[in-house]
Order: sequence, then structure tokens, then C-alpha cells
Amino acid sequence: MRNFRSISVNTEDKTAWVEAGATLGQLYYTIARHSRTLAFTAGTCPTVGVGGHFSGGGYGMMSRKHAIAADHIIDAKLINADGQILDRSSMGEDLFWAIRGGGGTSFGLLLAFKVELVTVPETVTVFNVTRMSEQNATRLIHRWQYVADKIDENLLLRLFVRSVRSPVHGNRTIQASFTSLYLGRVHDLLLIMQEKFPELGLVKEDCTEMSWIESVLYFAHLTNESLDILLSRIPSPVIDQVYVKINLTT
Repeated sequence: MRNFRSISVNTEDKTAWVEAGATLGQLYYTIARHSRTLAFTAGTCPTVGVGGHFSGGGYGMMSRKHAIAADHIIDAKLINADGQILDRSSMGEDLFWAIRGGGGTSFGLLLAFKVELVTVPETVTVFNVTRMSEQNATRLIHRWQYVADKIDENLLLRLFVRSVRSPVHGNRTIQASFTSLYLGRVHDLLLIMQEKFPELGLVKEDCTEMSWIESVLYFAHLTNESLDILLSRIPSPVIDQVYVKINLTT
């Protein structure tokens, strides 16, 4: 399937046909080459294949506002057990529903997806703020659980928690990293955070404005790379082992 990687973007109706062997990075790259204000809601790892990702759901940094990748699939091509190539019309709505989140390989061989693209502003804002136990990390973690699903839908605030060695006393301690994408400018983000999560103490210097496609590189830990790196099918080394809590209903 890795040779099934063709991507065709239609900016007029804001859709794209994506073959199942393409990667998320290839999709993001192709969209960005066509438009600065169109995007797709899916994961942050550019070397993940769309076939498994889309058919398994596809959670990403814009999912609070734009839901998951599977919600934006509007057509598909699939080979069934009889060797027939089916689209949405010929496979029927029950099967079409099942391949969007139920795992496509359970029902046939997926060839391609037609997806709806989403509109994004020309400028988005990102930040990654780290707090240690000595900086009330546990209190911030507790507070985050009551805030993350209630803030502005343009803002997704992720939390990564890990055990590290304290630079102060050398003992093991808790480190909490709050990582965010806001679909808008830094001024508006700061107003939201000051109202909803002032305990974090976010300031302008913590934030960076950039384009959506630049944020793709940012969350993939590829900030200093050119966009062409998104075409690579070689996974980047695992940087950290983290534990993630998300709420797929918000």
C-alpha cells in the first residue's frame, strides 16, 4: 500500500482525495502548497499513514474545534472480499460508517479517502510551558482537568507528565508540560488563559505566532526543518516517553 500515496487537493470545494498509503506529513505538505488557510484535522506525527489513522479515528491538535479525521471523511474507495471496488454509494452507509473509526482493515482493503478540509487563520499561536513540582505542578495538573474541556474551542491544551531529576536537589520530581495550539493571535490567547487558567501564569514570551503548517513542524519537533521534511517516510527518533490524557467527547 505504500505506493498508493497520491493526493489531489481541490481548493474550490475544500476537499482532497488521499490514497491510503500516503502519510499525514505528505497530506499536510500538499495542502500547504495549495493554500495557507486550508488544513486538515489529524495527528501530529507526520510519518503515520493515513489509512490506519483515518480508519481508526484520527485525533489531533485541532480536534476540539474540528473533531477527528474520521468525521471529515465524505467518500472512500474500498476493495471488498469479492474483489469489487466500492465507493460510498455502492458500499452503503452502514459500511461507510464502520470504516470511519472502526478500523478499515476489518471490512476490506481501503484504497483512498475523500476528505473535507477545514479553514484556519493565517496566523496561529503555540506554546509549551513546563512546570516542576516545586512550581506547583501537581496543583496545575489538578486544575487543568477542570479547564481543558471548557476553554475556547479554538484552543487545545495538552498536558504531558513525566518523572525527571530535579536541577535543584537532584531527586526525582514531577514535570508537567502544557502544550497548546490556538487558532488565532497571541493577544486573544492571553485573554482566554488569563480568564480561564490564570494559575499557569502564561505570558506573551511563552508564545509563538506562526502559520498552521509551521505548527505542524512545531508539534512534530521539527521546528528548524524545511517543509520538505514532511515528505519523509522515516520516523523521527522517540524523544520522550509520556502519558497522555484526552477527552474525545470535547
